[in-house]
Amino acid sequence: MKKHSFSKLCSYFAAVALTVMALFAPSKQIFAGGDTSSKASRIVSVGGSVTEVVYALGEQDRLIARDTTSVFPDQVNDLPNVGYIRALSPEGVLSVDPDLILMLEGGGPPEAVEVLNSSGISIAMIPEEFTAAGIVGKVQAVGKALGVPEKADALSLKISADLEAAQVSASGKASGMRVLFILSTRGGRIMAGGVDTEADGILSLVGAVNAVSDFTGYKQLSDEAIISAAPDVVLMMTRAGDHGAGPEELFGHPALAQTPAAENNRLIRMRGQYLLGFGPRTADAIRELSQKLADYRN
Repeated sequence: MKKHSFSKLCSYFAAVALTVMALFAPSKQIFAGGDTSSKASRIVSVGGSVTEVVYALGEQDRLIARDTTSVFPDQVNDLPNVGYIRALSPEGVLSVDPDLILMLEGGGPPEAVEVLNSSGISIAMIPEEFTAAGIVGKVQAVGKALGVPEKADALSLKISADLEAAQVSASGKASGMRVLFILSTRGGRIMAGGVDTEADGILSLVGAVNAVSDFTGYKQLSDEAIISAAPDVVLMMTRAGDHGAGPEELFGHPALAQTPAAENNRLIRMRGQYLLGFGPRTADAIRELSQKLADYRN
């Protein structure tokens, strides 16, 4: 057997062993931003905005791994990747031997969280709310979990002031504009963001109107629903694959072609985590999005 193959095999069995041990280890209660892990020095951060807060607090030297959604700042990409926030593998997380997991609310799946919780590792569940107050609450929860509440207080004041200034700057720029956030166009099916989503939250912060507000979460729209939504602008993430349709392809969709957005070729693309992360950069995202909407109004 080749040396590198043997090494990979050893790593695999080590991870499996850690998982089995976790199943029988004493359970430690999952807490929401508790301060019992203030001395933690081997931290896994799950959730892009949570990771950004760790860096904004200046505590990044304590990070040993991150999830797929944690892509900012650039240096975080040098850390081991333990998987996607909603499809975590307990083996992958346990293999880096953390003493604290910062996990954004909604991380999972539940059975993976249960295994990790049973391992005896502290898990700080960080609350997620798609509002300005929610961002401040997230900062406070991360700061408390890391044992640096004074740093969190200072950062919260700075972010609160920045968010307030950004909303004042955005005031009136997008008023009355109907925006359709499209998550995916896979197979010609339009999946859009309704209420209680990151998309709805950011549109509210810039003062725009979510063109689809009769459902919760993300769902596929019928052609009739798209036409009825009558968006002035389509908003999408800057991504490849089924998220990467250009204006010509996107507005060639039979239903979208009949909307004001298509008639005026109005498509805005922004980086996903920046636009929808609800973290330290959200004030900048508000300014940028509101200005792009204002440019289409003029």
